[in-house]
Amino acid sequence: MAGSFTDYLEDKLLKHTFTNTAYTSPSAVYCGLFTSAPTDTGGGTELSGDAYARQAITFSVSGTATLCTNSSAIEFPTATGAWGTVVAVAVFDASTSGNMLAWADLASNRTIASGDIFRIPANDLDITLA
Repeated sequence: MAGSFTDYLEDKLLKHTFTNTAYTSPSAVYCGLFTSAPTDTGGGTELSGDAYARQAITFSVSGTATLCTNSSAIEFPTATGAWGTVVAVAVFDASTSGNMLAWADLASNRTIASGDIFRIPANDLDITLA
């Protein structure tokens, strides 16, 4: 399963940590769904239309300083049309547009038909530092 911080976030964190360049963390972060996976430089095909909207995520760091996980379930609106096959998720610093911060392939692809609801259970979206 592939996934990573984006080049955008890596640049901000390295400059903040090692060159004293200010980086203000976003006040909120959002989960987006993709039918074609992004890469560290961005891209991919994010869903659009048919009631799709990025959803706010609340993260927590618990148990170990290298693991961050969603502290509550992430539930997308009921699809009003076929969304296609979701293959990846990404974390953004805005509900629309903004900057992609991290991305990952899903462990199992999920086809979303009209009337379906895509959910990510609490503690199921993990971000780790190795």
